[in-house]
Amino acid sequence: MEGVAMKLPSFKSLAPNAISIGHRSFSRVRRSSSLSVYSAAASSATISTDSESVSLGHRVRNDFRILHQEVNGSKLVYLDSAATSQKPAAVLDALQNYYEFYNSNVHRGIHYLSAKATDEFELARKKVARFINASDSREIVFTRNATEAINLVAYSWGLSNLKPGDEVILTVAEHHSCIVPWQIVSQKTGAVLKFVTLNEDEVPDIEKLREMISPKTKLVAVHHVSNVLASSLPIEEIVVWAHNVGAKVLVDACQSVPHMVVDVQKLNADFLVASSHKMCGPTGIGFLYGKSDLLHSMPPFLGGGEMISDVFLDHSTYAEPPSRFEAGTPAIGEAIALGAAVDYLSGIGMPKIHEYEVELGKYLYEKLSSLPDVRIYGPRPSESVHRGSLCSFNVEGLHPTDLATFLDQQHGVAIRSGHHCAQPLHRYLGVNASARASLYFYNTKEDVDSFIAALADTVSFFNSFK
Repeated sequence: MEGVAMKLPSFKSLAPNAISIGHRSFSRVRRSSSLSVYSAAASSATISTDSESVSLGHRVRNDFRILHQEVNGSKLVYLDSAATSQKPAAVLDALQNYYEFYNSNVHRGIHYLSAKATDEFELARKKVARFINASDSREIVFTRNATEAINLVAYSWGLSNLKPGDEVILTVAEHHSCIVPWQIVSQKTGAVLKFVTLNEDEVPDIEKLREMISPKTKLVAVHHVSNVLASSLPIEEIVVWAHNVGAKVLVDACQSVPHMVVDVQKLNADFLVASSHKMCGPTGIGFLYGKSDLLHSMPPFLGGGEMISDVFLDHSTYAEPPSRFEAGTPAIGEAIALGAAVDYLSGIGMPKIHEYEVELGKYLYEKLSSLPDVRIYGPRPSESVHRGSLCSFNVEGLHPTDLATFLDQQHGVAIRSGHHCAQPLHRYLGVNASARASLYFYNTKEDVDSFIAALADTVSFFNSFK
């Protein structure tokens, strides 16, 4: 099944020079299945952050302990940050400090530990609000992830506002988390989903989107940066077109908030979602930004403790946002660690991160496109087109999962293979799956070079059996 990780056998259990394409297992006997940790000194010398001649990736690398290890006999090259980012020491320390020194439930206790936990939890909310320039921290709702944040809007706002014949506009390039909730809600309400296709540059056709917006449109739900095509959408323009007909806009910003400056007041979108684990924070927490008036107009998404004002036997009254949408004990340590991730990213500077990733992403595209029989999806980079720092691709005649498996087992290179939670997009592109190499600011050109050399070796290996 595409998109499902498989437990792979150790090379030690395979015969020399064996190949089993059907089971995604390969061996050339030169490597054993192993994982060992490098010391920071052995992997790279400590580099001064003042050195302008050294890349950002080199300067921050020692903050990420996980990168200093061997996988299957090779130094780990991690190129899967679009799926999840690695975590700097400051984030890991913040999570551990919470559990070691002030673990307690929030909001409902008057003792020191509870007060300390509550202060740090709410401080994290303020940090997220500042990071995306929300006008008030109460516009930030903590959720389990971006998927839950979209579902919150779908079930709370969508079920309350959509009716038969209303239209919700999406693109064929949306992540499943921005398609399936609206399918469920449309089935319940009679609303109609309309999808924008791609233009000749393999980017969602903005002119078609503009033409599709009409007085029937009640919501436009789109990505900011595609997790497959690496393309970005002009959110400010889309918001203007939607608001002109009274429609709301929801932005899936999972692939933009970690990589560039995102200003929700400038974008003027009504809702925006992002996930902690893609921006150097822990898993298990994300957030919804919603304009204050909209959040106040929305009913609860889940019922229980924390989200109430008063509970009687025959009815309940509800808390003001964001508490209204945060039923039960939240992910306290994770929220605090997300705040630490925001501090870490802000300390580097999002403009600096974006500038570096644009350059590194272009380098990846150029190197990958120089290989024969490689098909990269999405627009070509140019002076006016800045791709996200990822490339989804296929190699003619080879399955992407075979490529990803061999890269891992023989070279220690971690990429993603499958449909990347974007099956409709892959069907539109005429393929079942693709391989994806995705970068973050802790990657370097040396990582890209290692990946390209490993991919060339992988392709040569498979072609030798033809």
